[in-house]
Amino acid sequence: MDRAPIITLVLLLVFIFAVSLYVLNIFGIPVIQSRNISSLEAVEIREYQGERLSSIADFRENSIRGPQYINISEYRLTVTGLTNRTLNYSYDEVLEKYPHHSKVITLFCVEGWDVTILWEGILVKDLLEDAGPYPQANTVIFKSHDGYTTSLPLDYIRDRNIMIAYTMNGVTLPPERGFPFQLVAEDRWGYKWAKWVETIELTDNPNYRGYWEQRGFSNTADINQNY
Repeated sequence: MDRAPIITLVLLLVFIFAVSLYVLNIFGIPVIQSRNISSLEAVEIREYQGERLSSIADFRENSIRGPQYINISEYRLTVTGLTNRTLNYSYDEVLEKYPHHSKVITLFCVEGWDVTILWEGILVKDLLEDAGPYPQANTVIFKSHDGYTTSLPLDYIRDRNIMIAYTMNGVTLPPERGFPFQLVAEDRWGYKWAKWVETIELTDNPNYRGYWEQRGFSNTADINQNY
């Protein structure tokens, strides 16, 4: 039997199939239904540049009112106080407007545990410089969604490139860990690491005391000193 007509027929069918796919694409007719495509959950990084990292699961819940679940469509980050102007950003606006930075930093809790995490976030000083601090401003107050507060010296914020983080180990902060933003207070005890940060306020009162500081904890919270 002559195979030539069969080969010709096969080639013709392949050609027709290819042309059909092209036409479908030109007219915007989906070939693969989008409902069959799903996103996989992010997997946290457990090692970075040869350094072993803690897990997100290694944290212990010790917030004053339990985990906060923020409606991100309504969330606003406000920078106010002794500033030339007040800033008010949505979550996406913060991420789009400011440079992103990452660093491996260890959180030490006064309860006796610690975690070493790769944090990624926005430098607090970038936000403050946009707001324009008054010359007399010397202290930065952080206020959280659950009513928690703490403060840090403005010079420390600037000199140490302190950031508010939005990811840990490559994963977006879970609600339990402070989504949308957690303060990463390097070399300060864990009670300075405010979660669910909503307001950053500049003041000229270096003696301002936050939630735990009012209850007897050190205002400096230096990990090399008693708390």
